[in-house]
Amino acid sequence: MLNLRPILTISAFSLALLASAVHAQSAAIVNGKPIPKAQLDKLIQKSNQPDSPQARDQGREMLVTRELILQEANNRGITQKESVREQLEQSKMGVLIATVFEDFVEREGVTEAELKTAYEQVKGQYTGKEYHVEHILVEKEADAKTITAQIKAGGNFEQIVKEKSKDPGSAPNSGDLGWVNDKSLVPEFSKAMVQLKKGQVTDKPVKTQYGWHIIKLDDVRDVQAPSMDELKGQLKQMIAADQNWQKAKFSELMQKLRAKAKIQ
Repeated sequence: MLNLRPILTISAFSLALLASAVHAQSAAIVNGKPIPKAQLDKLIQKSNQPDSPQARDQGREMLVTRELILQEANNRGITQKESVREQLEQSKMGVLIATVFEDFVEREGVTEAELKTAYEQVKGQYTGKEYHVEHILVEKEADAKTITAQIKAGGNFEQIVKEKSKDPGSAPNSGDLGWVNDKSLVPEFSKAMVQLKKGQVTDKPVKTQYGWHIIKLDDVRDVQAPSMDELKGQLKQMIAADQNWQKAKFSELMQKLRAKAKIQ
């Protein structure tokens, strides 16, 4: 008589191994339907958040919720309803239309002439003056007055900055704030700065919310607009956001598609 026990034991062991492999490769199993781990990995990657146990738990719950809804929709026969299938198809077409148009815009939608026109408009906004300025910041007015007198007597501005300035951002760089415009600084500082001539230091300390400043103006120049290449990405976004432009470009896209299509 044939002994089936070893065969059944081997089969059971094989099934156990197979089930274990399915579990290892799945983020979850919902009513017997595995959700691949790769799907969870992709969801975490798209979320742009650090891969952590908490993020994975949240992602897993989201995938389980989706699967439960899908299974319930199938169980209720909802996915077979014509009205539902039509809506799903419309949603699919909406995504495809939007994506095709975005790709068209990215590849050939914005012309060089349109970029140049937009750049000239943006370039005109860069007006006024920029100031290359240095400063010394201290907490007390008395200290600021002492430093001002020291500079008037021939003291080295950069050396005093290193010894006395309390501004952690500019002190290691000889007090240099770089090129700034008058609107980027607190009003009291800007008012004193714009009255200075090249190489001049403020006659008296300037009080702001940060403390007392001794200001030195190194240079003045007209505001310089970035090059078109530097602004190209922003210009494309600005142009593509215009609804009239979008309508015209979509019409252009459809004309090109029809021109090369065989429509009977």
